[in-house]
Amino acid sequence: MTRDLFARHRAVLPDWLALYYADPLEITHGEGRHVWDAAGNKYLDFFGGILTTMTAHALPEVTKAVAEQAGRIIHSSTLYLNRPMVELAERVAQLSGIPDARVFFTTSGTEANDTALLLATAHRRSNTILAMRNSYHGRSFSSVGITGNRGWSPTSLSPLQTLYVHGGVRTRGPYAHLDDREFIDACVADLEDLLGHTRAPAALIAEPVQGVGGFTSPPDGLYAAFREVLHERGILWIADEVQTGWGRTGEHFWGWQAHGRSGPPDIVTFAKGIGNGTSIGGVIARAEIMNCLDANSISTFGGTQLTMAAGLANLNHLLEHDLQGNARRVGGLLIERLRAVAAQVPHVREVRGRGLMIGVELTRPGTDEAAPEAASAVLEEARAGGLLVGKGGGHSTSVLRIAPPMSLTVAEAEEGAAILERALRSL
Repeated sequence: MTRDLFARHRAVLPDWLALYYADPLEITHGEGRHVWDAAGNKYLDFFGGILTTMTAHALPEVTKAVAEQAGRIIHSSTLYLNRPMVELAERVAQLSGIPDARVFFTTSGTEANDTALLLATAHRRSNTILAMRNSYHGRSFSSVGITGNRGWSPTSLSPLQTLYVHGGVRTRGPYAHLDDREFIDACVADLEDLLGHTRAPAALIAEPVQGVGGFTSPPDGLYAAFREVLHERGILWIADEVQTGWGRTGEHFWGWQAHGRSGPPDIVTFAKGIGNGTSIGGVIARAEIMNCLDANSISTFGGTQLTMAAGLANLNHLLEHDLQGNARRVGGLLIERLRAVAAQVPHVREVRGRGLMIGVELTRPGTDEAAPEAASAVLEEARAGGLLVGKGGGHSTSVLRIAPPMSLTVAEAEEGAAILERALRSL
């Protein structure tokens, strides 16, 4: 049955629509941190639909909220007052750390970043954007244009002029040999030099932890140092929190808070986990920025009642059960367990991350050369052992991405680490 579905997929969907595994997997249902395929096989899910099933599969509170809302009204558009949308916006604004915050809901992280770019360029009257090397911000025309990752950038055409900045990857590149303080100083000096050769950009957009790029990040404080330089010139800071928001990194509710010395970003984008699988994205910005548009704008599907009900229930569950604290505790144990394994596996260059956002970078033994074939082999072997993980990373897809639902238990973390250990040793 799965082979038949695969043949139908290939016949009617784009060739570039990627599928994991040589024998693709059809997931039919899930519960907690587990999912099942069409053949009845059970898997421990360490990827959560690309960091989207944030709390748990089939979370009763979300299921109940969606069913009850669907029984009343599913959708009306933003042309009418919408109580669940207002209520979720109030919660998000309060949690954002941005003063006088306004919230606009979209259907995805791509659309959220699109909106942030529109706001920044309109507010600043500039179409120049600073972005980080190795970054990823979505698959729309404008977000592809600022993505600093060749594997996810199918065209050089763009409505924006993009200038790429150093700093998103700590252990590669021209500053990798420096200590953290020197690394930050060198990146700031590079930014200042770049700004001396161009008209003032609209904004810098940056992921606090680069997701598709392989869960890489700079030393804490880099973006705070950048913000001081940007603020002097009136340049906005957009924090892309599509993957890092809602406490996944454990230590902070937002990834930008690791760089919060110079204050919050001007704009924050979010998506993925807040909907726990329903399509929610959004933008948070100071009122003067959010309100700068001088033309009509609505969203047909952004903020629809069904997804807002899911988001409210999911956010309440996350806060009431301190899933941020759980991500810090269980994620810390999982990282240390994987680092102990990595010390005995020559293919593992680095285990990095924070909270339940962990990357395992694979290289050819004895070199810094990426090993995408090794990552694919481990992905397959982990599946055979009953574990689902993701892939990503820079110029070559050679990083295993581990991001389970944030309700992961210690026993499940140990189980997943043991399966992954066997998969890594199989190399």
